[in-house]
Amino acid sequence: MDASRAAQVMEALHQLYPEAKPELHFADPFETLIATILSAQCTDKRVNMVTARLFPQYPDAFAMAKLEPEELEPLIRECGLYHNKAKNIVAASRALVAQYDGKVPSTRKELMALPGVGQKTAGVVLLAAFGDDQIPVDTHVFRVSRRIGLADGNTPEKVEEQLRAILDREIWSLGHHLIIWHGRRCCHARKPECARCPLDGGLCEKHMEN
Repeated sequence: MDASRAAQVMEALHQLYPEAKPELHFADPFETLIATILSAQCTDKRVNMVTARLFPQYPDAFAMAKLEPEELEPLIRECGLYHNKAKNIVAASRALVAQYDGKVPSTRKELMALPGVGQKTAGVVLLAAFGDDQIPVDTHVFRVSRRIGLADGNTPEKVEEQLRAILDREIWSLGHHLIIWHGRRCCHARKPECARCPLDGGLCEKHMEN
């Protein structure tokens, strides 16, 4: 897909989802980081239920760093993968306290040096907490981008590289949310609702079904 058609895809999705925005709840960079770690293989709705209880008790890195992973596990069990998530959240919080006076760093390199923070999580934090132009690739962005023809990379990192190349920088952040909303509301993994999709009139290549 060329840049012109990619722009048409973004415009069609923007018309369909004019209210597209983050669906995770967070109030500051630390909450953004923790909520994003918790969101791996979990719905935003469930994460929001958990963080509504978690953040009032442990509102910053200093409070979270005092926990042992075993203490955090029952508080985040509903999010799944809670053993690893608890371990990474506590370790990341301790790293923030030790290295950054409890503050979340604002560069990709520093973020990705934190336990449990990969390219997608770093991108989400940079986008949502610091307003950077980013297009993080989660499962929805990976699936939908490949399915409709925006990208054909075999890894999230490659898809992100391709999306950065085909979309204007000023649309990266909005495009991230638009593709996620489309993946959640129409272009589902197993049964995409093509009959009601605005891209079905020639903008969707449908060359990769997964």
